Amino acid sequence: GAAHFVDKHRVQLIQRVSNIAPILDELQYKEVIDQEQYDKIRALPTSQDRMRELYSGPLKASAACKDIFYESLLANEKFLVEDLSKK
Repeated sequence: GAAHFVDKHRVQLIQRVSNIAPILDELQYKEVIDQEQYDKIRALPTSQDRMRELYSGPLKASAACKDIFYESLLANEKFLVEDLSKK
């Protein structure tokens, strides 16, 4: 099958997602990440570091996690998602 949006655009997303706090809140609320992971990711210094940490752990878990992440990206980084979708 085709690569999932969040895998296909991984490099761009790591570089360009800046509004990560509400995304983390949503991932925790929907139990993609637990409190410990949430605190660990929030403690990282940059958005890029936080995104890389998400990719290296929680987003590997399942396609369902990627779907939730994608929905959250769509809500919080709409223009970025639209831009990437054209590529």
